[in-house]
Amino acid sequence: VQLVESGGGSVQPGGSLRLSCVASGSTGRINYVGWFRQAPGKEREEVAAINTGGGKTYYAATVKGRFTISHDKLRNTVDLQMNSLKPEDTAMYFCASSDRTGFLLRRESMYKYWGQGTQVTVS
Repeated sequence: VQLVESGGGSVQPGGSLRLSCVASGSTGRINYVGWFRQAPGKEREEVAAINTGGGKTYYAATVKGRFTISHDKLRNTVDLQMNSLKPEDTAMYFCASSDRTGFLLRRESMYKYWGQGTQVTVS
């Protein structure tokens, strides 16, 4: 599985961006996809995730109500719509996929494939 992110950029506070994660390869084995972010000097955190089969979603408290994750099965894409962006959302954003089961029991170590990341800057 190969993952490629796009859609990052610079935006003013209160603005919006839409990130896309396109999967290729053995995509039929993907069970869930997550979006992570990592700011300089901070640990990587999972901000949203989606179970591609059942549609369950997860949002970190810091983004709930502002970010929306969605899955387009035909395009093999998982998007992250980010609204009301804040300076603290500035980070490198990565998507990752897992073929493990147990969406609600997932941990970062269960994600097997990772994209290269796309930078989001809010200032």
